[in-house]
Amino acid sequence: MLLLPRLLLPHRLLAVAGAGAGAALPGRLSCRRTPASTMSSSAAARHPLRGVVFDMDGTLTVPVIDFPAMYREVLGGDEAYAAARAAGGGAVDILHCIESWGPDEQRRAYEVIARFEKDGLDRLQIMPGASQLCGFLDSKQIRRGLITRNVKTAVDLFHQRFGMIFSPALSREFRPYKPDPAPLLHICSTWNIPPNEVVMVGDSLKDDIVCGKRAGAFTCLLDETGRYGPHESLSEDVRPDFKVSSLSEVLSVLEDHFNLAPVVSESRI
Repeated sequence: MLLLPRLLLPHRLLAVAGAGAGAALPGRLSCRRTPASTMSSSAAARHPLRGVVFDMDGTLTVPVIDFPAMYREVLGGDEAYAAARAAGGGAVDILHCIESWGPDEQRRAYEVIARFEKDGLDRLQIMPGASQLCGFLDSKQIRRGLITRNVKTAVDLFHQRFGMIFSPALSREFRPYKPDPAPLLHICSTWNIPPNEVVMVGDSLKDDIVCGKRAGAFTCLLDETGRYGPHESLSEDVRPDFKVSSLSEVLSVLEDHFNLAPVVSESRI
């Protein structure tokens, strides 16, 4: 079932969070979404959409990695995993956890993560509706990019196996990674498109939606199983603009709520 919150947030100035060091980024941006009072129901009056950026694991591909098992092994058992979940408000940012570790501990952790990710690659499956959605975006000349916390090898295999190319496609080798807005802002800069003409689509509130919101993009949460509960129950800092249960519903959101006609104008970045 498709759940839609406020379509366009009126007179909301979205200030971009500070970009991390080491990434090639545009200057800090701010963008204002079109006030709802100025819109009509005609397609011409809808907000223009020029790009869609996707998460990979659990969004473009069927989730196959056993993340809790991976976290337990990396962190050293159930007790450490429970402590990390408690510290993260129920979620674990494993990459952030190991950043402060010593070289030997980090090496061991990344070896564990690489093993789980390799097992996942062996069972890689495309998410239902992904091919159709990408074909639709291509037919409308809407750009598509990818941001993942997985490794570049996984992105390359995804491109090769399923024949769908996303550009730019940023893996965790790009720093800082989600939920920092830096990778999404980098893609917008590469496209020469302002963030408020882009939608970020992903299955993680803490990574994908927060990244999109911080960048000033529209956000769409893919929640296949309803694990996040009703849209209204989500706190404002992680509440997406749209919430869907399948990629086919993303297509409907784009058709129903955005102007998909090509934009011939100067970028406002």
